[in-house]
Amino acid sequence: MQLLPGPVRRFAAWCAVVLLASGVVYVAIRLCVEFRTAVAPALLALLGTALLRPLHARLVKAHVQRSLAAGLTCAAVLAVVGGAVYIVVSALVETGDQIVASLRHAAKGVADHFGAAGTSLDDIASNARELLGKFGGTAASGVVTGISVVGEMLAMAVLALLLVFFFLRDFDRAVATVRALAPPGAADTVEAMARRAFEAVEGFMRGTTLIALIDALCITVGLLVLRVPGAVGLGALVFVGAYIPYLGAFISGAVAVLVALADRGFVIALWTLGVVLAVQVLEGHVLQPVIQSRTVQMHPAVVLLALTAGASVAGILGLLLAVPLTAAAFGVVHEFQGRYGASTTSGPDSGPGAGPGASSGPGDS
Repeated sequence: MQLLPGPVRRFAAWCAVVLLASGVVYVAIRLCVEFRTAVAPALLALLGTALLRPLHARLVKAHVQRSLAAGLTCAAVLAVVGGAVYIVVSALVETGDQIVASLRHAAKGVADHFGAAGTSLDDIASNARELLGKFGGTAASGVVTGISVVGEMLAMAVLALLLVFFFLRDFDRAVATVRALAPPGAADTVEAMARRAFEAVEGFMRGTTLIALIDALCITVGLLVLRVPGAVGLGALVFVGAYIPYLGAFISGAVAVLVALADRGFVIALWTLGVVLAVQVLEGHVLQPVIQSRTVQMHPAVVLLALTAGASVAGILGLLLAVPLTAAAFGVVHEFQGRYGASTTSGPDSGPGAGPGASSGPGDS
């Protein structure tokens, strides 16, 4: 090894580090996929804890017992989520037929103008009935599979809610557990990195929820003014889509424009597109800098890569978890740089200004 030049040895060392880290990450991802029924509720519970901890902390400061405060917080979440789901479902049931009819009318117009022979809606419906008759057994098995998936999702949601209760109640014990599991002499560093990661997730969840609420309200008001059918349901889609950066806003905005085009015509669709773009500009230039100024900032390319990786690993759930987990990873990296980057730059090789009396780097602030 001594026969190799110094740059080659450093390159080999970095390659070994990258390969080792990649192997650890790959094994961790495979284990998470294998035990997804337990890992997914735990990760969702962490996101819920990051969002709800301020409410729990206020109840505790008001001299409410910790377990009771955690129970009240979970009950409030159930009430808010249940009420929101009821309002959205009611709106979709009332306007769903109108939206479907509008989209059907738009599809018929597209097929009449641009479709080839045999591509009319009647032909498509006839072919669909024929295929359904041929593959009825497959469809039935698909329904059974869908029911099992819904049952699994409900079980995961209940488990996540229970974990939120325990995470809120025992948050202080979790810090002590992290310190106990840390290697000797590294407890402070591990605790600081864990806190930084959780703060990044906490900032992301709070900021995204507030921004999603503002976006949904603005777009819902705009759609109501334009008399687009299903405005409340489309606003709920905007709220949910806001948790998937870029991709969620694009999909929810496209759906709103298509519904407006199908039901109200080209001019109203252009106005709807203007409302969507105006809300996105408001989010990008006002809401994001002001509300999420303390959150770990990530380049859009990193966000898109994280979304792609999350979707390939865990589908829709991966899309929801990709960005907050990436924010947590960035928080750990920044904490690591703040602790060890300054000590490296202020070492013996940093120049004549280095020494015991020299000022430390910005990472120590």
